[in-house]
Amino acid sequence: MRPDSTRGYDRATASRILAELAHGGLFPGGCAAYLGRPRLIGYRAAPLVPAPGSHLTASQQGYLTSFMRPCPASQVISATHRVTWNDSEGIPNVAHVGPSALGPVVPVVAREATLALWRALAANETLAARIARLDDAARQVLMTTTTDVEPREIFRIGVEATARTLIQHAYIASQTPYRTPAEFARGMRDSGIFAVVASTWYWELQASTFRRGMIPVALVAAPDRTVRYTARTTATLRAMKDATIADARAVMARATSEEGLTVAQAVQKYHHDLDLISKQYALLGEAEQPRCLGQMTHVIGGQRSSVQPEVIAAYVDAFTGLLDLVAITQLPGPPDEVITDPAERTFRIPDMNCKHCRATITALLQALDAPVTEIDLVSKRVVAGFGTVTAREHAFDAIRDAGYTVVPPR
Repeated sequence: MRPDSTRGYDRATASRILAELAHGGLFPGGCAAYLGRPRLIGYRAAPLVPAPGSHLTASQQGYLTSFMRPCPASQVISATHRVTWNDSEGIPNVAHVGPSALGPVVPVVAREATLALWRALAANETLAARIARLDDAARQVLMTTTTDVEPREIFRIGVEATARTLIQHAYIASQTPYRTPAEFARGMRDSGIFAVVASTWYWELQASTFRRGMIPVALVAAPDRTVRYTARTTATLRAMKDATIADARAVMARATSEEGLTVAQAVQKYHHDLDLISKQYALLGEAEQPRCLGQMTHVIGGQRSSVQPEVIAAYVDAFTGLLDLVAITQLPGPPDEVITDPAERTFRIPDMNCKHCRATITALLQALDAPVTEIDLVSKRVVAGFGTVTAREHAFDAIRDAGYTVVPPR
């Protein structure tokens, strides 16, 4: 690659730096002290609305078509409901549940487990001291190789990715022999699914499908009650990852040749500004395959050490411990209000730009029994026959789920 493309980019060294920082424990003494007191958390649930003629929402279809080749739609499972709640720190959260019967307890408690491990990381003064002693060369490797540069933030993101894995696979818990949230979390750990996600999925696939409530995998159970991905799942995930790596390399090659950009400029444009490529994949050597930094094993102090197993073990312990501390309840929706003022049926969609956008939005609204009486590409103005405030909010959610911005009536 170009002379400045690999200066400091070294996945093996970055992995070793993180392993050395974690050696001795990311969560010394365990996380029991950080689980908090018993609490009641209320949530609200709204159904996901599939696009006409599909089992997927418009947003899921769009992401599948644009970023998941060669994955077929038939391989993707959609959640059935979007759930919203405020966690124990008062932070709003959104996740998805169904079609399995485990329900909202998994995302709600998973969030509490994430917060507990984050508190444990923040309280780890020994880790803070090790981070403070990093030299400039180590910091340069992390800066060039990783997206989240600060080590404690990298560990925080690893905890969050573990939570995403648990929540997403809960959509398909009915494909497993696990019938309770605790059984499910331990079964995922014992089956090695967390590690499989880290090694087989590409990073953006997990984050983007999580946001949309979709999962492109199927599980099969073994006689010993562990589960694994089907052969078709593994093959498709690898093909998607290979395609993503190839795309990132092609974008970088074009940017640094036809566009005349330096590697740093290309990364800024296509990774930071446009979010079209993964920097990690774009800078990979031709013969190099990406490996999760937390999965690589290193010999440190005469012992084999890897970050990910500690994070997974601590996360599952925190999650199962919190199941006894967190109670959840479904909150009633706000009283429904009949819309009589025509102005309350008028809204704008700033990023509606073409006839395809107009057709997509019209079809979504018609599927929700909200006939469109006006939709104008110039003014971005839409008027639809909403009967109630609740119906309007469901329609707005569906439009946002399709990737558009909604400016509601004021």
